[in-house]
Amino acid sequence: MKLQRKGMQHSHRGVIGVESAIVMIAFVIVAAALAYVVLNMGFSTTQKTKQAIVASSDEANAAMIIAGKVIGSGDINAAKLNATAIPVKIISGGESINLNPANAAIRYIGDSIDHGNIYAGALTDGTYDTMASAFQAAVTAGYITSNPVNGTSPNETKAIFYFNVNRNNNFILDQGEHGMFAIAFSISERPQSLEVIRLEVILPTGAPLTIERTVPNISSVIVDLG
Repeated sequence: MKLQRKGMQHSHRGVIGVESAIVMIAFVIVAAALAYVVLNMGFSTTQKTKQAIVASSDEANAAMIIAGKVIGSGDINAAKLNATAIPVKIISGGESINLNPANAAIRYIGDSIDHGNIYAGALTDGTYDTMASAFQAAVTAGYITSNPVNGTSPNETKAIFYFNVNRNNNFILDQGEHGMFAIAFSISERPQSLEVIRLEVILPTGAPLTIERTVPNISSVIVDLG
């Protein structure tokens, strides 16, 4: 009787030991699977972080800067601006920018005006030495209805882009090229002395270029907005 009991006890102990081993193996398998998932998530997060850093670097490299003084064409009698022009170029080491109106936009904000996009077109054929000659070419191209520098305001406030230094005769502003964003104001939207004008050039890549100037007292046909 005692021998039978001992045999039965050893039998139960063996079964319990096998069950414990199976449970332990199951825990190890589950832990390994969880570790694999965590590692994969870590690698995925690292990859996404790297992509975000590279994208941010690309965005920064695609920015433009103001490359000189903002000038305007003034109406002394009315004490208002007929037009204004902002010189721009690519930042040092930056990537080229596509200024095709299909890919870029220009927002204009005055004291009581907010136009979502006034960008009419770009003059890509050659260079222009003056705002007046560029606006005349824009009239010929159909971007604006009249030349504001000659004293006749267009029907709508519109912006154009033209090159001062042009190497490729296309919409792309490259390193070494210089250009101007010029705004022709309609008769009813001409900014007056002490009015704040804001321009936001929205590009296909990179942060928008924001320009803000206060119109000075207009005592000359050529106005320096700083």
